[in-house]
Amino acid sequence: MDSNPSTAETIYVSDAVTTTAKILVVGHFAVGKTTYIGSLSEITPLRTEEKMTQASANVDDLKGAPDKVTTTVALDFGRLTLSEELVLYLFGTPGQQRFMQLWEDMARGALGALLLVDPSRLAETFPVIDLVEKYGLEYAIAVNTFDATAEFDEDEIREALDLLPDTPVVYCDARDQTSSARALIALVQHLLTRAA
Repeated sequence: MDSNPSTAETIYVSDAVTTTAKILVVGHFAVGKTTYIGSLSEITPLRTEEKMTQASANVDDLKGAPDKVTTTVALDFGRLTLSEELVLYLFGTPGQQRFMQLWEDMARGALGALLLVDPSRLAETFPVIDLVEKYGLEYAIAVNTFDATAEFDEDEIREALDLLPDTPVVYCDARDQTSSARALIALVQHLLTRAA
């Protein structure tokens, strides 16, 4: 899981790969989806980041992320080779309501979703949970702890988000490859359990 920039020989998937899987990385605006994918992708991630302008001042609420200057306007994309035969494709969705029309296409064919949560802005997670459930995706919650945000234990997160008992809740730092990998492993284990 080396996130070094791609070289000519790592850009393309090996001919030995027989299985690919699509995973969505979802969450509300400014929760760290782009950063998360960047921490895991073995290729230089595709990002559709644009500078935020005055036109979005009354639309995008920056109270939880006052230093944010760019935003994803379509998707983020990364790749992670798990074995000679298996590759994961990571698709990050935009977090703002005005981009939700992209979800239908992005959810098509996805095995599941890793839902990033900012513990200081839990209320913003409900519309995302609604979308994940609308499209019938299994999911795990990854509480992104990269900021000095309010700390809640797992039971408090479960209660606040009204989660089913088997929905995984993990803590991660979206900037850290090892921490991000643990969150992805929790999702994959959940998907395997549900498929059994």
